[in-house]
Amino acid sequence: MPLTEKSFKTFFRYLCALVPLIFAENLDLSAQERMHLRGGSISGVVLDSISTKPMEYANIILFSDEDKKMVTGIITGKDGNFLLSDIAFGKYFADINFIGFEKKRIDDITIGQNNRHQNLGKIILRPTAIAMNAVVVQGDPSPISYQIDKKVVDVSQMQTVVSGNVADVLQNVPSISVDADGTVSLRGSSDFTVLIDGRPTILDPQDVLQQLPATSIQTIEIITNPSAKYKPEGTSGIINILLKKTKDAGLNGISHLNIGLNDKYGGDFLVEYKNDLFTSSFGADYNKRFSPGYLKREEMYTIQGNTTTTNSDGDTRWGRIFWGLRGGLEFNLGENDILGLGARFGKRKMERSSILNFSEKSQTGSLYFKNIGDLTRGGNFYDLNANYEHKFETEGHDIKAQLSYGNHSGDEWTLTESIFNSKIFDGKKTSEAGPSDEVEGRIEYTLPFGTTSKYEAGYEGQVEVSNEKTGLFEFDTLSYAYVFLPLYSHDTRNTESEHSLYSLYSFKWNNFGVQGGIRGEYTYRVIKLADQNQSFITDKWDFFPSFHASYEFKSGHQLMASYTRRIRRPGGWSLEPFLTWMDASNVQQGNPALKNEYIDSYEAGIQTALSNIYFSTEAYYRFTHNKIEQVRSAYSGNVTLTTFENVGSDYSLGNEFQITCELFSIWNLNLIGNIYQYKVEGTLSGVPFSRESFNWNARCNNVLRFSASTQIQLNTIYNSPSVSSQGKREGFFTTDLSLRQNLFDRTISLILQIRDLFKTGKQEFTTQGSDYYNHNYSTGEAPMVMLSIKYLFNNYSKEERHERPEDGLDEGNGY
Repeated sequence: MPLTEKSFKTFFRYLCALVPLIFAENLDLSAQERMHLRGGSISGVVLDSISTKPMEYANIILFSDEDKKMVTGIITGKDGNFLLSDIAFGKYFADINFIGFEKKRIDDITIGQNNRHQNLGKIILRPTAIAMNAVVVQGDPSPISYQIDKKVVDVSQMQTVVSGNVADVLQNVPSISVDADGTVSLRGSSDFTVLIDGRPTILDPQDVLQQLPATSIQTIEIITNPSAKYKPEGTSGIINILLKKTKDAGLNGISHLNIGLNDKYGGDFLVEYKNDLFTSSFGADYNKRFSPGYLKREEMYTIQGNTTTTNSDGDTRWGRIFWGLRGGLEFNLGENDILGLGARFGKRKMERSSILNFSEKSQTGSLYFKNIGDLTRGGNFYDLNANYEHKFETEGHDIKAQLSYGNHSGDEWTLTESIFNSKIFDGKKTSEAGPSDEVEGRIEYTLPFGTTSKYEAGYEGQVEVSNEKTGLFEFDTLSYAYVFLPLYSHDTRNTESEHSLYSLYSFKWNNFGVQGGIRGEYTYRVIKLADQNQSFITDKWDFFPSFHASYEFKSGHQLMASYTRRIRRPGGWSLEPFLTWMDASNVQQGNPALKNEYIDSYEAGIQTALSNIYFSTEAYYRFTHNKIEQVRSAYSGNVTLTTFENVGSDYSLGNEFQITCELFSIWNLNLIGNIYQYKVEGTLSGVPFSRESFNWNARCNNVLRFSASTQIQLNTIYNSPSVSSQGKREGFFTTDLSLRQNLFDRTISLILQIRDLFKTGKQEFTTQGSDYYNHNYSTGEAPMVMLSIKYLFNNYSKEERHERPEDGLDEGNGY
């Protein structure tokens, strides 16, 4: 059956109908028993014995004291609390457990006419103690946990990438794939939104993921189906990065130092002081990472019946230098008011260079030469933000406001020179410069109705102004110097404002929860070409509904389903109608007639925990209207032209799963998989097309704990081939290994990492059109060896203990 929106909606309805039947056997309450469920309740809060902090997703299972049968169950919320309601009169006992922690049993729980509501108080769980040669080993929670609308990644549990960046961490996460060049995709799309502590960043999403060091991050939230509360921009969802902070009073600190082969080193620190009146923090980080590589390329161009073929190969080197400062102040203005101020300043620089040997053949003969290419991109940036929160007397009734201002420069230079007999016979320099300013504000209001429902509403506004000057210089063989070409040099001003209003209502009835919302968003954008006296204006309203539902079975089983609508607006560079030389071999032209992409996203999933095994699975379907793709063709000689078109539609239908378990007392296994069918179809350059591929990727993360101080991780990753409208990307496989040794009661940790242990990582893709063919193969440094040293002082070491993150999108003490 062809993969269409109609066929999936049929599949989705059947899925939602059949899944509850699969778990029906867990609901062993008889009709007679249900009639007697009236009024009784059991509550309590589950805490970690080490950090004394709440434990989210701990299992509470209630048994009848008479026949020892399971009666009902629930999982704790993010505050560690739980409430079992509608409990029939009788005697019970309860088991409380979490993976990696000792199970605790509470006996003699009686529900009767005179004691209908039982509060079990604070329930303390201790990490699992494993006897092995007189050594105590503490169990670790899974690095990835699931909540109703997101996946939460605990970065401290991923030691194979602790000296890397966010992109390195994400290659071990469900829904994410990272190619050998470090480009991140969320469910097959590189178009997504990146937030830092719940706030948009002024930098390009890929730059943020490549620059932020993993050691400065507490958790990462992956939100594939955001509700109407969040901005709908981005094809595949949101990646929210929560930076480290502590809730412990007094002076606390953490620092890291890492060093590796081939010009890699860096470090960072964070110091915080907290008392009853305020919290202050200051941090800094520096990171330099360069890697050698190899590139091999075959290209063929056909123009007016004349075909030119080029083959090239040689060495490459690329990397980034990044440093930043961040600080924050948070004031407690009484019991119900909090004011926060934050700032971040930094500088980034990306460099890429290559020396390639070229062989070019055409009707006029053959030519052998050397090509030198250099690219440098970077600049300064800073961000200032303030937030305020007021809590009313009723629990959960609050109002929050945020305001931020950011500025960054985006300077870029490229140089490409072709050399024969030690002389330059062709060369181009390109330049791009210009600042960008952005102001954003948000206000949110939450009104609860009892403990089972609430209403949320808010406003969000953003104004961005950017200036971009592009220039082209061509090498003149007569003067042996570069000459400025005004015809290909432009001055562009882009002004964009977005204003949004949203409203959500959610309620819970027994074990069934529903959330529905709508967001209206107004966009006004002007792209002005100052040197050509032209303007392109967008003036449009869009509406984005969302729906989330969940049903909690007893003993922690949970079924979830959701629908959201999202948008991808083409960027300014893809709308500019003039030719822009990217380097000597690539020219680009925007398309001001591009339409917005609109994405309908459906998900349905199940989460369950049985003894020491945690399992989750999600079925998803994403349908994209007005699919935007880069279209490549021959321009002239050996030059490629890249343009942008709405080619048609694409479809992704698949399933993700995660299994976490303790196979043996020292071995924790985390298996992640994603299987999906991808199809893209439409019209390309006036010719209908249809391409599809069966894609899958798998990650196997193994943690071996030999003692309380020694731990090994072995991670393997495979990404299968995938297609696009014009080509195909090949699959690749990598293996990472790390060894961690804690010293002085975990105050100092040494971590040795080896990335791509067996040298199997690669990037290989083919792009083909009616007059253009390209096959590209590249490899990076392998194996990559890094040593990281971490030092903690005062009580910051609690950061290593079990702690489920709060909803970072509501945090507000700056970054």
